[in-house]
Amino acid sequence: MAFSFGGATSNPAATLTAPGFGAATTTAAAPATGFSFGSTNTGTFGGFGTTTTSAAAPGSSFSFAAPTNTAGSLFGNTQNKGFGFSSGLGTGTATGTGFGTGLGTTGLGGFGGFNIQPTQQQQGGLFGQQAQQPGQAQPTQLYQQVTALSAPTLLGDERDSILAKWNQLQAYWGTGKGFYSNNHPPVDFTQENPFCRFKAVGYSCVPVSKDEDGLVVLVLNKKEADVRAQQQHLVESLHKVLGSNQTLAVNVDGVKALPSDQTEVIIYVVERSPNGTSKRIPATTLFGYLEQANIKIQLTQIGVAMTVTRTELSPAQLKQLLQNAPAGVDPIIWEQAKVDNPDPEKLIPVPMVGFKELLRRLQIQEQMTKQHQTRVDIISNDISELQKNQATTVAKIAQYKRKLMDLSHRVLQVLIKQEIQRKSGYAIQVDEEHLRVQLDTIQSELNAPTQFKGRLNELMSQIRMQNHFGAVRSEERYNVDADLLREIKQHLKQQQDGLSHLISVIKDDLEDIKLIEHGLSDSGHMRGGLLS
Repeated sequence: MAFSFGGATSNPAATLTAPGFGAATTTAAAPATGFSFGSTNTGTFGGFGTTTTSAAAPGSSFSFAAPTNTAGSLFGNTQNKGFGFSSGLGTGTATGTGFGTGLGTTGLGGFGGFNIQPTQQQQGGLFGQQAQQPGQAQPTQLYQQVTALSAPTLLGDERDSILAKWNQLQAYWGTGKGFYSNNHPPVDFTQENPFCRFKAVGYSCVPVSKDEDGLVVLVLNKKEADVRAQQQHLVESLHKVLGSNQTLAVNVDGVKALPSDQTEVIIYVVERSPNGTSKRIPATTLFGYLEQANIKIQLTQIGVAMTVTRTELSPAQLKQLLQNAPAGVDPIIWEQAKVDNPDPEKLIPVPMVGFKELLRRLQIQEQMTKQHQTRVDIISNDISELQKNQATTVAKIAQYKRKLMDLSHRVLQVLIKQEIQRKSGYAIQVDEEHLRVQLDTIQSELNAPTQFKGRLNELMSQIRMQNHFGAVRSEERYNVDADLLREIKQHLKQQQDGLSHLISVIKDDLEDIKLIEHGLSDSGHMRGGLLS
């Protein structure tokens, strides 16, 4: 299914190709611009207008044979309303609302308003179609689908209405075959049919590279590791595909893994002129050459599954895409998708058809998330390394500051000694005297008890005490049992009581000694008086 999105990512490289809504085919090599409005090329979003292709740029020797062609508009010149199918559903004219009225009775409400404009009037048919006559051209696929959904004539009785409902169910689901006539083969219902209900609208990044950048995307059916290992061989093979021209050089701009073991390789070709100048081959010219039938066979042999260009869209192309809803997408949903676009400058709405496309988009999203996580991990490791380097640098700066201060002091000492030798034998000058007075003042302030030196000594003493207490506290500690501690307290109390009693006895003895001494002194005085 030539329909792929880049996922809701900020990397434009995730957008590979866009769906080819429309049947405009051509063999010319037109530029695939990621969405390629108005250009009919392999795997693009094209089919909304006339197709134009440009040849090689004038003056370039890298001129590929890319023929120019024009094709009519897929939807004609009618106003694209509803699903926008302008003609081809029959040869009669209808005055109603097309499918909006006819299919409303069979349960196809929601697909109304197809704005069908046939060319002749025919009575009796539901869509105004004329009966097929022998020799007429076969009906278109859309006509077959509409007939199978609304008015099958396979059985010719009321069972055709049941068959129509069964065909509607298959069309809604996007699978199966719709039988509608005995004279025509059944129509295949795919997820690309305009009646399939499994459709949604997502967003993809708008390409930003210019045609002058020459970037062309090659999708290889190989793993990323294998492609990186054989990158030089791939470059040589591509150079051979370009004719082994010595003036051309193939360069790889980037390699990225894709789901399903595929790899995206972005290349550009540089052309060197004889005068020494060089320029890149335009992306449209290179893509046109690679899309040639014989060249595509050679690319397939080296594992290339798809070639796409990523050139920015012109304002006219963007306007044309946004104005007209793609085939099979409800215009109301398309308008709502444009309103809900989170970043209209960088993102563009693109349809998603079927579960496979949703799964592929989810896989791309998961892969991009892993790549972003890997990049975040790398950035995180770089930040950790920078933080370590910063810590190392800060430590070195502190070390160099200390070394600078030490060297400054040494230089100052050398200058002092040199100045002493130079001024030896001279009297003290006035400026030197003023300098000495200032130094004495500073020294006295430093030596003051309440100033810096005193505070510094106090802090030093506190630090020593804390260190001493810390050392004491860090010694072994003993745990005393509560009963033992109670006995120790009781013993100490008894000792205290004994000491108190002993002190009281000693005091009483001292009082007795004093009385004895006093009595002895009185008896001595009496004996002296008698002798006299």
